[in-house]
Amino acid sequence: MDSLTQIVLGAAVGEVVLGKKIGNRAMVWGAVGGTIPDLDVLGGLFLSNIDNVAFHRGFSHSILFCILGAFVFGWLAYQLYQSSFHRWLAILSKSLAGVLIIAAIQFVITRFSPDTYWSLMLIIPSVVFGVFLNVKKRYFNDNWSPPQATIRNWQWLFFWALITHPLLDCFTMYGTQLFAPFSDMRVAWSTISVVDPFYTLPFLVCLITASRIDRNKKNRRLWNYWGIGISSFYLVFTVWNKHHIDTLFKNAAIRQNITIHRSISNPTILTNILWNYTGESTYYYYVAQYSMLDTKGITFSKIDKNHQLISSKNNPTMQTLKWFSDGYYTIHIMEDSWQFSDLRFGTFSGKGDGPNDFFFRFLLEKDKDGVIQLSKTLSGPPPEKKEQLFPSLIRRIRGI
Repeated sequence: MDSLTQIVLGAAVGEVVLGKKIGNRAMVWGAVGGTIPDLDVLGGLFLSNIDNVAFHRGFSHSILFCILGAFVFGWLAYQLYQSSFHRWLAILSKSLAGVLIIAAIQFVITRFSPDTYWSLMLIIPSVVFGVFLNVKKRYFNDNWSPPQATIRNWQWLFFWALITHPLLDCFTMYGTQLFAPFSDMRVAWSTISVVDPFYTLPFLVCLITASRIDRNKKNRRLWNYWGIGISSFYLVFTVWNKHHIDTLFKNAAIRQNITIHRSISNPTILTNILWNYTGESTYYYYVAQYSMLDTKGITFSKIDKNHQLISSKNNPTMQTLKWFSDGYYTIHIMEDSWQFSDLRFGTFSGKGDGPNDFFFRFLLEKDKDGVIQLSKTLSGPPPEKKEQLFPSLIRRIRGI
């Protein structure tokens, strides 16, 4: 899920493991642990476009990484507090944490309003001022003392902060390679959107409230458990809701005499009310959208597969994209290239109206040797439709 959600989850887990012993430090380090797996996005700096597609949510989101990372990061945290340079290392760490918080908040804001950067003028001064006050209070007075936590305590904190990250990601459509490097299977239950404020915001409010209460008071733990409980209850609801929605799509296809061999569905961004559906038949895909507030029946749109336009035989790029899309894709012929459109995430209109109607799109071109390669990865609406994305989404959620 989005970075802010993973930070909140990691902080809450850190509080459960070590909050009573070390107070808000447990939340801070839990948040750090909850962020670490997503640092694989840095792979884009040194990997090719196609390798980066396979790398994200790969080994850094695996069970093995969580076990090994718990030992390494737990040991590093313990050594940090034992070091004579602790003060300056801690200031550096908190400064980096501030950067991550700014990036996470801005990420969430741009989901609502793409290309909006004015919010940084408010976010950056607020976070910088907060970090400054915290550093001044904690590290520039005579009352500071290192936290009373063992290496095992730190390693246990990092294990739970790390493992809950990929487990939560399993509930999204993008999924995660939980069993890497032993298997490249992506675990994707697709019950919740990668950004869902109904999951995150109550969780965040409870966490902030808990952080303002003394670590020795029972109310602090209660508020934190309330946050975990509410978010977990909502996550269970999304599982039930997906089963309910899938049944509606299945019955609608039967009534319309459409034979579906396999299908996939997922909630649209920001909500669990509006759902996308892709069903596969022998020669076509059938796509649809359904809002729980709809007053009309489900209508399917037919899309040609066009798989014959590009052969995947002896082509690593196509093989990777087929694996990434789980075989739900169509090919569009562009001017002098091709577009590989991933159908798992559905379409903006619910109808598959043209190449720009798909959330994940991959532009393919021939290199100088005539081999088809991935030239560009696109996600989200085209520039001319970005301003209408959020209003259109709200209307569609309302069943309009």
